Amino acid sequence: MFRGKMSTKEVDEQMLNVQNKNSSYFVEWIPNNVKSTVCDIPPSGLKMASTFIGNSTSIQEMFRRVSEQFTAMFRRKAFLHWYTGEGMDEMEFTEAESNMNDLVSEYQQYQDATADDEGYDYEDEEEVQVED
Repeated sequence: MFRGKMSTKEVDEQMLNVQNKNSSYFVEWIPNNVKSTVCDIPPSGLKMASTFIGNSTSIQEMFRRVSEQFTAMFRRKAFLHWYTGEGMDEMEFTEAESNMNDLVSEYQQYQDATADDEGYDYEDEEEVQVED
């Protein structure tokens, strides 16, 4: 959402620039995934403002970075005694690390998906026979 005196053409051009600059974060199987609107009335005390709300797979980079930092500290058992002293088990940290890695993998799967993918893996399907 853009607020202030600006043309919709200018907004569309800027949004196209954002998409082109960050194309790896926009999947091709979600067409028209950027919407914008212009309100001619600027917020009080400002000439113009904008608000961006996004849903993309780019959050995986932050999860990956946190996971790498966690893994480095966990291998050294840094600060672990504080948590185990309060009743946590070391296995809980291992499970959390695994969950984080699974989350990153899932985001990567969606980032790599194409419009031709149906989201269903027939190789994992089991054949079930029903007897009369």
